[in-house]
Amino acid sequence: MEQENSVQGDFGLVGLGTMGSNLLKNIADHGYICCGYDKDFSKVDLLNQLDQGNIHAYGNIQDFAKSLKNPKVVMLSVPAGKVVDLVIAELVEVLSPGDIIIDGGNSHYTDTERRYKDLEEKGFLFLGMGISGGEEGARKGPSMMPGGDKRAYDTVEEILKKIAAHVNGDPTVAYMGTRSSGHFVKMVHNGIEYAIMQLISETYEIMRTALKMSDEEMYEVYKDWNEGRLQSYLLEITRDIFHYKKPGEKHLLLNNIRDEAKALGTGKWTSQAAMDLGLPIPIIDIAVSMRNLSRFKDLRVTASGIYPGQEKAIYKVKKDEYLPKLKSAYYFGMVSAYAQGMHLLYEANINYKYNLNLDTIAKIWRGGCIIRSEFLESIYDAYNKDPKLKHLFLDYTVHDNLIMSLKDVRAIVSDAVLHGVAVPAFSTALSYFDNFRCAEMPANLIMAQRDYFGSHTYQLIDKEGVFHTQWVEVENVE
Repeated sequence: MEQENSVQGDFGLVGLGTMGSNLLKNIADHGYICCGYDKDFSKVDLLNQLDQGNIHAYGNIQDFAKSLKNPKVVMLSVPAGKVVDLVIAELVEVLSPGDIIIDGGNSHYTDTERRYKDLEEKGFLFLGMGISGGEEGARKGPSMMPGGDKRAYDTVEEILKKIAAHVNGDPTVAYMGTRSSGHFVKMVHNGIEYAIMQLISETYEIMRTALKMSDEEMYEVYKDWNEGRLQSYLLEITRDIFHYKKPGEKHLLLNNIRDEAKALGTGKWTSQAAMDLGLPIPIIDIAVSMRNLSRFKDLRVTASGIYPGQEKAIYKVKKDEYLPKLKSAYYFGMVSAYAQGMHLLYEANINYKYNLNLDTIAKIWRGGCIIRSEFLESIYDAYNKDPKLKHLFLDYTVHDNLIMSLKDVRAIVSDAVLHGVAVPAFSTALSYFDNFRCAEMPANLIMAQRDYFGSHTYQLIDKEGVFHTQWVEVENVE
């Protein structure tokens, strides 16, 4: 049964699926009157059956809108894409200029840019807000990245700060910047997530294939790693995965899962955005590519049967001596993943005039979100100390830690290459670093080639201007 419209709701939410309903409950837990709307009456009834005095759900959008006090605040928790546009079109019909619309889904930032301008012209205040933390985060405290109209953020700031996760007393939410900045930041967050997950999967590959470690041994490794400077949510859940067995079964559920990784597309968006800006984030690019390759299971099975040498050799090493090297190499790769993501944010901030503060972003990522980790404290310190820091590799503390890990990551990559173990993320992290610290890359040859075949011109080291050369003599034709 639907509730009467005599309520004066503080916060409205469209989309009462797992994320939406948990967010609504989270907000209600903090004393706010919450109103939800969904076309699926079963979801509406589920919320109303809670019989909680400050949660009201509706299956009619007019009744939903009437239940909210002015200015009305409505957040969308619906799938990204056309659905968002359809819901916004419905809301515009029942809301008034001055009301606030928040897109809390994983929308592409270009869509958010378009929606911001369109709603601004119609007099609505719009926020595009990335939310990280999954189902548990929504219920207990997510990390939130709102961007758009500052007046809208000021109106909902108190609510968002109360429902966010907290680290050292600080809420994991803050105003990101103008227009589509919130969803851009969330997109980069997801790209970093892809890279770190790929790195962890490669440590798994080395341990199970090259070191022939048991599931129990790998559990102990991930448990140990998660208790030190590598502590992170992604390692925490990896540890738990290596411990989980279905009731009555003796083997890990993990070993029954098909090796085809799915993706929602946000990693691809991150790579595309970086390409548009002409900025390298190769560890994210390779993570996206490896997920794509995993989907071609039939091709991989066929290839494994026709190419010789696919049996990967076992490393002739002592595990207790080798695992510290792998741990150190993982730290190196993890730092590279964060550094490349932060560099993308730095350049996007300049090009798109978002008014981002990188220290604030690192600060709100420390809790509630999927990429929360101990290392984010170092990132926060680096950008808090130098807000104009162009790249995380230029921070002296990060520099010292990278140097300490460099020998180990070289050993891990070279051993893997020699034994036929695929470690594309580790290899990419190392190559990126080696080129990053290279004062002279071999790109001068590429420029010469481009000028040779396409007259694309080049610049010289010791002379100003743009030049073109006729690289071969043209024969005289009589």
